[in-house]
Amino acid sequence: MNNGMKKLEEITSHLQNDVSQLSSEIYSQQKEINSLKLEINKLKNIIIDLENNIESTNQKPPHY
Repeated sequence: MNNGMKKLEEITSHLQNDVSQLSSEIYSQQKEINSLKLEINKLKNIIIDLENNIESTNQKPPHY
Protein backbone atom coordinates (compact mmCIF):
# COMPACT_ATOMS: atom_id res chain seq x y z
CA MET A 1 0.00 0.00 0.00
CA ASN A 2 2.88 2.37 0.73
CA ASN A 3 4.21 1.97 -2.82
CA GLY A 4 0.79 2.85 -4.26
CA MET A 5 0.62 5.94 -2.07
CA LYS A 6 4.05 7.11 -3.27
CA LYS A 7 2.95 6.63 -6.88
CA LEU A 8 -0.17 8.74 -6.29
CA GLU A 9 1.90 11.48 -4.64
CA GLU A 10 4.28 11.43 -7.58
CA ILE A 11 1.44 11.68 -10.10
CA THR A 12 -0.19 14.48 -8.08
CA SER A 13 3.08 16.37 -7.98
CA HIS A 14 3.46 16.13 -11.77
CA LEU A 15 -0.13 17.24 -12.30
CA GLN A 16 0.35 20.24 -10.00
CA ASN A 17 3.43 21.20 -11.98
CA ASP A 18 1.55 20.85 -15.27
CA VAL A 19 -1.34 22.97 -13.98
CA SER A 20 1.08 25.64 -12.83
CA GLN A 21 2.80 25.74 -16.22
CA LEU A 22 -0.54 25.91 -18.04
CA SER A 23 -1.74 28.70 -15.78
CA SER A 24 1.41 30.67 -16.47
CA GLU A 25 1.05 30.17 -20.21
CA ILE A 26 -2.61 31.22 -20.15
CA TYR A 27 -1.72 34.36 -18.22
CA SER A 28 0.98 35.20 -20.74
CA GLN A 29 -1.33 34.61 -23.68
CA GLN A 30 -4.07 36.73 -22.12
CA LYS A 31 -1.65 39.62 -21.74
CA GLU A 32 -0.71 39.26 -25.40
CA ILE A 33 -4.37 39.09 -26.45
CA ASN A 34 -5.12 42.29 -24.52
CA SER A 35 -2.18 44.02 -26.15
CA LEU A 36 -3.30 42.90 -29.60
CA LYS A 37 -6.84 44.12 -28.93
CA LEU A 38 -5.49 47.56 -28.11
CA GLU A 39 -3.43 47.57 -31.28
CA ILE A 40 -6.44 46.52 -33.36
CA ASN A 41 -8.49 49.36 -31.89
CA LYS A 42 -5.74 51.84 -32.72
CA LEU A 43 -5.60 50.57 -36.29
CA LYS A 44 -9.39 50.74 -36.61
CA ASN A 45 -9.29 54.37 -35.54
CA ILE A 46 -6.55 55.11 -38.05
CA ILE A 47 -8.59 53.49 -40.81
CA ILE A 48 -11.69 55.47 -39.84
CA ASP A 49 -9.68 58.71 -39.89
CA LEU A 50 -8.21 57.86 -43.28
CA GLU A 51 -11.64 57.02 -44.69
CA ASN A 52 -13.01 60.31 -43.37
CA ASN A 53 -10.13 62.20 -44.94
CA ILE A 54 -10.66 60.47 -48.28
CA GLU A 55 -14.36 61.31 -48.21
CA SER A 56 -13.69 64.93 -47.39
CA THR A 57 -11.08 65.31 -50.15
CA ASN A 58 -13.26 63.55 -52.72
CA GLN A 59 -16.20 65.89 -52.32
CA LYS A 60 -17.21 67.63 -55.50
CA PRO A 61 -17.00 71.39 -55.45
CA PRO A 62 -20.35 73.18 -55.07
CA HIS A 63 -20.36 74.43 -58.70
CA TYR A 64 -19.86 70.94 -60.16
